[in-house]
This record gives sequence, structure tokens and C-alpha cells, in this order.
Amino acid sequence: MSAPRLELYRHLRRVRLLDERLVQLQRQGRVAFHGSCAGQEAAPVAAGLALEPSDWIFPALRESYVMLVRGYPLARYLAQDFGSSLDPSKGRQMPSHQSARAVNVVSWSSCIGTQLPQAVGMALAAKHQRKPHVCMVFLGDGATSHPDFHAALNFAGVFRAPCVFVCQNNQFAISVPVERQSANSLLYQKAAAYGLPGERVDGNDPELVLAAMRSAAARARAGDGPSFLECLTYRVGPHSSSDDPSRYRDETVTAAWLARDPIALVRRRLLEAGELDEPSDDALTLELTEELDEAVRAAEQAPPPPVSSLFDDVYAKRPWHLVEQAAELLGSRR
Repeated sequence: MSAPRLELYRHLRRVRLLDERLVQLQRQGRVAFHGSCAGQEAAPVAAGLALEPSDWIFPALRESYVMLVRGYPLARYLAQDFGSSLDPSKGRQMPSHQSARAVNVVSWSSCIGTQLPQAVGMALAAKHQRKPHVCMVFLGDGATSHPDFHAALNFAGVFRAPCVFVCQNNQFAISVPVERQSANSLLYQKAAAYGLPGERVDGNDPELVLAAMRSAAARARAGDGPSFLECLTYRVGPHSSSDDPSRYRDETVTAAWLARDPIALVRRRLLEAGELDEPSDDALTLELTEELDEAVRAAEQAPPPPVSSLFDDVYAKRPWHLVEQAAELLGSRR
């Protein structure tokens, strides 16, 4: 059995089942918001397999699942969506904004592109400290039109930061198609203006994405500087749970991309090679579903963060006025 391909498939299936469950939870009103990554699972899973545990990852909306590939507990991951006490961010961040220092995945911001210069800064810090760390940062096609994109790629190119830019070109910046927000729809070609090698790969082929990420990370780690990887894919679902894509796109195109499902592709290769059979696949589905059921229960049933945590993580040393306010709050709740 092809262990690497089977491992890849297992992670892809896990992400898809989790993503589908989060869509259901949002529609049931049990979580407030979700940004689905259906059809775009290849990039976050490949990133988790391509990089070293000490490398840093700066996700955008649809890549936080990389945390699970790096071994982050599923219940704690889900707790962020519920805002329960298992959430290390203590319920202070809106859903779908997972992050954890334990797996070197930085919180992303809903402000488009801000993670790009931040990742370059992290990469340059690692270079300055002579640490063999690589930063991989994700962006969507719309982010290539933001000023932060220019600043980040320019700095990375000039100072040869060990950084890998991964653009998930899902062909829509919310409702704006890529050809309307960029005069050059071949986004990887933009890298040349900053002295970076650029490459476009089939973002719906997880094995090609994994190979390209490994190559780019090895280049950065060897001191050869940054690179830009464009994963051409398609956002088969809405931009988020607040979006209705039928209002601005041709859904016959969506149907054609649904036929190019990345998970079905890897499954077909495994079946054709005799490395997977239907009973084994059914058993995997059952195992992953039971794991997910248990994690949802744990995350949802955990109590909310204590009110006293309101004053945590604001200052290294709590100033006098917060000391007084904390004491007043605790006294009023007795």
C-alpha cells in the first residue's frame, strides 16, 4: 500500500467531512459563521505534509485545516467555532479564524492581505537569527490587487526572505471574477516583477500541489529566496455562510469543476492501483465520522471561557486600572 498517498487521502477526507459538518452546524445556528473550503482541500493538507513542524504558516480564510494535519486536537480546533473554554483564543475571535502557537499557525485577519507582510517579517527574522525556518503564507486571487501584496513580495524579493507565497486562485474575490480584478489573470506571472520565480499548478491535484510546495520550501530553506505558487482551483461553494453565489456566477461552470473533485481524484488513483478497496474506504469514513462526532460533543458541551479571562493577554503586567476593574467584576459576580 502506498503509505504517503494513503496518508494524503486520509487527511483530505477528514477535512472534507469536517467542512461539511461545519456547514451543517452553521445552518443549525450552533456556530455563527463558516467559510467552506470544499474543493480547495489540496493546499492546506499539502502544506501540512510539505513543511517541517518548526516552519511557520500564515493562512487565509480556507487554510486553517493545516493545523489538524500538524496534529492539533480536533476538539480544540472546533472549540474556536463554538467559542467555548477549550478555545485557546478564549472566544475572542470570530469563527473560522483558528490559530495555535503549538503548531506554528498564525491567526489570519478578515482584512485581506495583511498576513503577507507579516509572514515576510517572520521569514526575515528567522534568516537574521540563522534559523532554518520557512514561512508559507496563503492568499486568494483578490489579495493580489491589494497594496500589502506589493509590499510583501517586494520586501521578500529584495531581502531574499525564506518565504513561500501560495495563492489559492479560486477565481472569485467574493463576487468579483479574477479577470475583472486583475488585467493579467495569470497571477503567477506577477512574481517576475519582484524577482521571484512563479509557477502555476493544478490546485485540484493534491499530489502536484504537494510536490510543488516541497520544492518551493526546499528552495527557501537552502537560502535561494522566496517563490510564488499559484494553485488554480475553483470555489465550488459560497464565499462564506453569508453569501449566495448564484447571484453572480454561472453555476454550470461550478458543476464542471465539481467533476474535478480533488478527493475523488486521489481516491480513484488508490483504487486503480489496488491500494484501497471499498470496504477499507467505508471503514475510514466510519472512523473519521466517529472521531468528528466525539470532537463536536466535547467542543460544544465545554463551558464558556470564564469572564475573568477578559483581562488576560492584554498587558504583560496588568496595570492598576485593570487590577481595579478585575476586582470590581469578580466582586459583582459573588
